[in-house]
Amino acid sequence: MSKTIAITGASGFAGRHAVAELLPRGHRLRALLRSPETAGLPSAVETVKGDLADAGALARLTAGADAVVHLAGALAALTRADYFKVNEQGTRALADAAREAGVPRFVHISSLAAREPQLSGYADSKRAGEEIVLSRMDVLNAILIRPPAVYGPGDRGTLPLIKELTRPVAAIPGLAAARFSLIHGRDLARLIAQAVEGDAQGVHEVSDGKQGGYGWPDLIRTASAFRGGPVRAIFLPRAVPAAVATVAEGLARLSGRASMINRGKIAELYHTDWVARLGGLALPDPTPFDTGFAETVTWYRKAGWLPPGRGADRRTASSRTP
Repeated sequence: MSKTIAITGASGFAGRHAVAELLPRGHRLRALLRSPETAGLPSAVETVKGDLADAGALARLTAGADAVVHLAGALAALTRADYFKVNEQGTRALADAAREAGVPRFVHISSLAAREPQLSGYADSKRAGEEIVLSRMDVLNAILIRPPAVYGPGDRGTLPLIKELTRPVAAIPGLAAARFSLIHGRDLARLIAQAVEGDAQGVHEVSDGKQGGYGWPDLIRTASAFRGGPVRAIFLPRAVPAAVATVAEGLARLSGRASMINRGKIAELYHTDWVARLGGLALPDPTPFDTGFAETVTWYRKAGWLPPGRGADRRTASSRTP
């Protein structure tokens, strides 16, 4: 059944995948955007200019909607309070607008980081946003989705890691014993559509379905096979990226522009368990990492985000792009 879906974060990496998944299913999309004219979304998407702090824009966004998909969030911030301003207070404002409008379904995209709020301001603020939605669970008919690291063509967030994995020696800011889940952006979008069209509630950790997640040896094997030559991992002592993060934070304060490199992010990178606890939402045919890695590297190289290199086109990769 076609639904009118109010969506935030539609111009981001995951948001673009969600738009590409929801439109062909016949849904009508209405997106909250700071700059609709530069967002580059399909013309079929109705736009509302504003942000999560704009009560009038939120009222227009949610009016008559059958569902809300909340993808917007602060991934980087100058201060801890700035994370909470968006990830907690913004979520509260949207949830309240949805409740006032009588929206019968609320799909909240959180983060697996919310499971470990003690690690960073980002993680703590994402947990706080979850608590807002959970406190309104029944009236919103809400489902909360916690993705792990999301990757795929068009994603700049995982580009540094993918870049390292295409080199003969990969410098890894993390611990050799770490395990983690992954999900392709296209698969996260499919799960979002499943959540919009279903009636499951509660918190759901999602992934590509690999039981027990991945370890660094798994990613190194995949990268070596794609490259057609060995990739060796060097695990950086935590003090090295921590020092870089301290400098980056200082520069960010001077420039007034938040950086993804900060001490909170380093704490997340050196946490050893980011494996999704599976159950509930799942796909019958998720993208395995070897396929997704080949597709992503090939796209990065064609887009000029990575230089041409060994193994560029020897593996079959999906031609689908965001």
